[in-house]
Amino acid sequence: MADLRHKKRRLTSFQIIILGFAGVIFAGAFLLMLPISTKSGIATPFNEALFTATSAVCVTGLVVQDTATYWSVFGQCIILVLIQIGGLGVITVAASFALLSGRKISLMQRSTMQEAIAAPKVGGIVRLTYFVLKATFLIELLGALIMMPTFIRDFGGKGIWISVFHSISAFCNAGFDIMGTEAAKFVSLTSYLGNPVINITVMLLIVIGGIGFLTWEDVCTNKLRFKRYRLQSKVILVTSAILILVPAMFFFFVDFADMPMKERVLGSLFQAVTPRTAGFNTAGLAGMTGAGQAITIALMLIGGSPGSTAGGMKTTTFAVLLATAFSTFRRREDTQIFKRRADHSVVRNAATILMMYIVLFFSGAVAISVAEGLPFGACLYETASAIGTVGLTLGITPQLGMLSQCVLMLLMFFGRVGGLTLIYAALSGSGKKLSKLPQERITVG
Repeated sequence: MADLRHKKRRLTSFQIIILGFAGVIFAGAFLLMLPISTKSGIATPFNEALFTATSAVCVTGLVVQDTATYWSVFGQCIILVLIQIGGLGVITVAASFALLSGRKISLMQRSTMQEAIAAPKVGGIVRLTYFVLKATFLIELLGALIMMPTFIRDFGGKGIWISVFHSISAFCNAGFDIMGTEAAKFVSLTSYLGNPVINITVMLLIVIGGIGFLTWEDVCTNKLRFKRYRLQSKVILVTSAILILVPAMFFFFVDFADMPMKERVLGSLFQAVTPRTAGFNTAGLAGMTGAGQAITIALMLIGGSPGSTAGGMKTTTFAVLLATAFSTFRRREDTQIFKRRADHSVVRNAATILMMYIVLFFSGAVAISVAEGLPFGACLYETASAIGTVGLTLGITPQLGMLSQCVLMLLMFFGRVGGLTLIYAALSGSGKKLSKLPQERITVG
């Protein structure tokens, strides 16, 4: 009997993270099904409520119903709470309640918190959690206060709620908006294309939320002394800057070349920032060139950074793969970044994540295209948006059938919790094998 109790397995950190996200999604779906959650007072079908809850917790922004016109204030509050929980991470939120209530955090709970926010070590995880909470609410409050004068001018007292909603949605990289009307649904921020206050504030919230909690701490601790930053922070900041500036230049000279200069500059920068898992748009996406849409798809797949409110493959994955390619070109045995050597396991994980994202993104588009009879290119855009937890759409998501909605929900869930987290959770009991098979060379390329 004692042996049986000894053999009883406990849930791993990865399994707790997955179950936590799934539990919050289903709880949110049941709340959104209530008649009080809709403006019409009619109960929402389970599949639509589940899709909305999944999109909110996975901070994606793809919707089947216009958030502003379909959901009541109560429903919008539920969505906003789900966005906040999804952005911070279910484990971080649960740990925060435990800390605020004065309870002690066990070593197992600290380990789970470490995995949830991609911290390098368990030590100092409680202090880091306090820092994340305080910084999050301060930044979201500042974002809302900056946007409030503009929205109050345009919407009166309702502008306060609109400011708070969009500040949290932008910081959490969710992409949900409440700007739609009965005459014009799913409009996002298109009416503010030339407004520098809204554009710059939303872009800053997206970028700050997407660079990761550990990067914030590095910047706050070391200020502008870049050389003192962790290697991960250096990689994230440099890669993020490149992924904003280079696409912005392309959009400036190609897709938005016919716009007036102010709208052209703001639109180009915004379109470079928002595909990195944010999901807002200030310009019509369907009118963009094929090349512009392809670049947007690539940015959506790359996503934000580890331990952030963003999803996607992550900027560090992209940087490691790029550095590995350069090292191969130079015939170097090791991957080198900022005069440091990346471990082979990191390179292997990056290659695995890339393959998983490409396979799921492509196969999901095939499934939707076959099921709905839609153009394959448009389906690729939607699946990239789902797996990158972005929320940008060419307008086909609200018309999709239940099978296609399930495909997008699975992709959103995968993109938020992370591919390796799912694999480690599924294979947690397999154990590490010490024996090795005989080695033989194989030619690639």
